[in-house]
Amino acid sequence: MSIRAKLAWTFILLLIFGITAISSYSILFIRNYLLNEGEQQILNDTEWLAITIRNLQHDDYFETNLNEAARTSGYRLSIYDMDGLLFASVPYHEEAADSDYLDEQIFVQLIETDQVHLLVDSEEDELTAYSKVSGAQNPAEFLKVSIFKDQIYEPIKTIRWIIYTGMFISMGLVILVSILFSRYISRPIIQLESAARDIASGNVNRTIDVDRKDEFGTLAESLNQMAHRFRADNEEMKQLYEKQSQFFADITHEIRNPLHTISGSLEMLEMDNLSDEKRKEYIETASRQTERINRLFKDLVTLQRYDSDSYFIEQKMFDIGKSVKHVIALYDGRAAEKGLELEADTKRCMIYADPDKIEQVLENLVSNAIKYTNKGKIKISVQEQGDEVTVKVSDTGIGISEDHLSRLFDRFYRTDKARSRDKGGTGLGLSVVKSILNAHGSDIQVESKPGKGSEFSFKLPRNEQS
Repeated sequence: MSIRAKLAWTFILLLIFGITAISSYSILFIRNYLLNEGEQQILNDTEWLAITIRNLQHDDYFETNLNEAARTSGYRLSIYDMDGLLFASVPYHEEAADSDYLDEQIFVQLIETDQVHLLVDSEEDELTAYSKVSGAQNPAEFLKVSIFKDQIYEPIKTIRWIIYTGMFISMGLVILVSILFSRYISRPIIQLESAARDIASGNVNRTIDVDRKDEFGTLAESLNQMAHRFRADNEEMKQLYEKQSQFFADITHEIRNPLHTISGSLEMLEMDNLSDEKRKEYIETASRQTERINRLFKDLVTLQRYDSDSYFIEQKMFDIGKSVKHVIALYDGRAAEKGLELEADTKRCMIYADPDKIEQVLENLVSNAIKYTNKGKIKISVQEQGDEVTVKVSDTGIGISEDHLSRLFDRFYRTDKARSRDKGGTGLGLSVVKSILNAHGSDIQVESKPGKGSEFSFKLPRNEQS
């Protein structure tokens, strides 16, 4: 059974039971009310009927007057003499014929008191009251006034018809309202259930249009946000998958090329008639390619630690001037081989960072500058600016076009793949630089124009940050 049907039947049954209970209680309440009113009324009427009968003359019109009193009052009147013997009863009903004598217990009570006595018996069909008629101008000594309870309950028939008619009309309206209300309540639930099922099956483009300001509207908005989040996550996962696929393809390519070169060099070294000069050349080639693979894995380890190790950097106070000196000493010979001038600012300057990682950043930037600079100079400058130190590595190399700047720090991205591999690059140097600086809460900036050279810069704090 659908939730709409369950809601409809629940409302219908609850309201029908409620209406039926209220109607039954109302009828019972009115019945008891009429009986209580009838009891009070018969007591009052018996008093004035006793006075009326007391004043009736015992003549030829006695019975006529008695009948008129019964007709006017609506009661059945029974007259007993002083011995309790019945001598008149009007109007006559066979189903309620009186005995010839007054009940002995009632007779004694009437003798002893002048009060009106009401006979209350729920099993009797009649409501009966007794009264003494003292000093009458006729033989009447005791009066019995009775009325059938059905006469008292007569208005209930009309009331019951009105109540039942209203009840059935109410039930019809209840059924109609319940169906409409259940549809109104269940419509957003069905929409939400359908949308949730679609989203669970992968249809994250589903949008729920529930224009309501209640909890259903809030839930619909939450599901829409969840679907939007899933769409964003799917797109991100798709991009990550594409990057991962490209990443592994690049690694495979980067390793395969030097391995082929090493393999070829080893094959050539196995030749018997190989000259010493060629043998040395092939050994150096294999060594360079081995070093290239070593740098590749070193960079991969650095990037992997950046992605997963919360202790990737260990910051402390150190003199960046010393790190610049170490880098100059390491690359001075390589720069001289290409006829490049390597200039640096090696003054003492204390900063708060990881000395090994910052030195790695400088090595990558200087090594990259030497690769892509054919003439001119490479300069490392350190500038103190308030609470920060700005480090710049500039060159007079071939520069970088604007089209490549946005992806320059992507892993394995090269502006010129063929030339980059010829220069022994891994394609990860600038990615490592960006990762290390990001871990320090900094970033790498680049300004470059083709043929004009490039300038890489970054900032680091002079003191420990609170």
